[in-house]
Amino acid sequence: MNSLKSFSDPLSTSSTDATANHALQLAFDTLQIEADAILSLKQRIAGDDALAFTEAIKLVLQCKGRLVVSGIGKSGHIARKIAATFASTGTPAFFLHPAEAAHGDLGMVTSQDVFIAISYSGEAGELVSILPILKRLGVKLIAMTGNPQSTLAKLADLHLSVHVDKEACPLNLAPTASTTVTLALGDALAVAVLDARGFKEEDFARSHPGGALGRRLLTHVKDVMRTGNAIPQVKPDTKLSSALLEITQKGMAMTAIVDDDNHIVGVFTDGDLRRLMDKPLNFSELIIADIMRKNPHRIGPEQLAVEAVEIMEQHRINQLLVADAQGKLVGALHIHDLTRAKVI
Repeated sequence: MNSLKSFSDPLSTSSTDATANHALQLAFDTLQIEADAILSLKQRIAGDDALAFTEAIKLVLQCKGRLVVSGIGKSGHIARKIAATFASTGTPAFFLHPAEAAHGDLGMVTSQDVFIAISYSGEAGELVSILPILKRLGVKLIAMTGNPQSTLAKLADLHLSVHVDKEACPLNLAPTASTTVTLALGDALAVAVLDARGFKEEDFARSHPGGALGRRLLTHVKDVMRTGNAIPQVKPDTKLSSALLEITQKGMAMTAIVDDDNHIVGVFTDGDLRRLMDKPLNFSELIIADIMRKNPHRIGPEQLAVEAVEIMEQHRINQLLVADAQGKLVGALHIHDLTRAKVI
């Protein structure tokens, strides 16, 4: 607590403690008020607002255009986030500033769109002023307000209540609990819609190709495997000494063994070599076919790179051969290749 400085007398320990205690109490009260507001929203959706919520889901799912989300001030910030959540979860959506809409940006809205208007009072002038144009276009309108008797609520096709008993602000003025509830309602609607669409991890990854999940779900083995002359490979009748040279030159700590038709018949790794060192063998006369491991683990080029990681982890190996449907060698993977591609 002593890390919280007094706003009055920094030299007074009692003053500092009192200020710290007051600040903590305000924080606790804020969290409790906002938590209670969300629980109240949950009860409404499970009760009186259930029909409106399910109808809103249907409107969004049936939308042939895009979801347009709008609001001004703090509601505008929440609207931006709701639009972004929908856009990243399978529903084409964008934020429209209501003031800019009145000065030309309404041209971005079509009759095929669904419009979500957010205003706690339901009387935001910038939103109310564009309602006649939206109604003339035939746009379906969903209103999120704290007042079912407001202009916005009455003109909307559907009204979703974001009413709160009080704001967390001690003055009951700054939008706090109400914006939290609005954001939570937007998230609930987006999650319900994505589930109804059958939205999967792969779909999410396509909207987030730059993220870790995108790399894991969109990167294929063929995107990161070594090909051509970079693949260490020898024939079955190759002497061990020549095979070791191939291993050293290609830097994968292993070599594939292939027949004349390039079918994979085995693999030999530096680990296999270490295990041979304990045996009384004439290394100068050994050929690779006598000491290779047959039927090595392999993966297809079209498989996800993350599947290669799973195979390596399961069998505790650092290299993996890539084979086509006929069992021919087409590539090779080292654990470092997957690390560099940020699949791991």
